[in-house]
Amino acid sequence: MRVIGIDPGTRVVGYGVVEISGNALKALGWGAIDVRNKKTLPERLAELFKSLSAVLKKYKPDCAVVEKAFFAKSADSAIKMGEGRGVAILVAALQNIPVSDYSATLIKKSVTGTGGAHKSQVQNMVKVILGLKSLPQPADAADALACAICHCHRIKFSGALD
Repeated sequence: MRVIGIDPGTRVVGYGVVEISGNALKALGWGAIDVRNKKTLPERLAELFKSLSAVLKKYKPDCAVVEKAFFAKSADSAIKMGEGRGVAILVAALQNIPVSDYSATLIKKSVTGTGGAHKSQVQNMVKVILGLKSLPQPADAADALACAICHCHRIKFSGALD
């Protein structure tokens, strides 16, 4: 099964694709879509839509996982993240890819053992879990890989792969 994790936003969106086969997890690809060069929100969202559509067409995931929105610094930040989430969910839905979502706390706990882990801890554990030679960069991509790992753990332990 191929899972794409998506760390949403309206300026940078991380993505990471993981394949689960038995007990083995393998990273197939990761990166970030950076649209900070676009001036307006509609321009950024349109570019995110186009770029994320291309990523899903390239990797052909069986399912997608999008991090849930949360109140981090402000309600405005949560709303912006929600707009990015909406684009990610729409892109997957238009390609008939089922979408799940998990909180950032659950994702961090799934890969590090603690829900309050720092970004560097997530990057290090993603590297270890996936057997990567170096830290996945940028941090948004590591967060997206962590989303995919979290989902793989959840489906594996639910028996969905049996």
